[in-house]
Amino acid sequence: MPTFESVREKIEGRYGSAIGAAELAAETPEGRTADEQYEERQRAAAERLAQIRAQMHEKD
Repeated sequence: MPTFESVREKIEGRYGSAIGAAELAAETPEGRTADEQYEERQRAAAERLAQIRAQMHEKD
């Protein structure tokens, strides 16, 4: 039967590995490119939504 301490150490190890992997992924060119693509899509969506809202107000 595993002890509480051994389970906690295992969880902390996995958590640390996951955080490290996420940080490394964000530092790679592919990771940055994905973030930039996401931000560009968000900006485009916000602009399009603003256009649609403006058109709706013109009709009133």
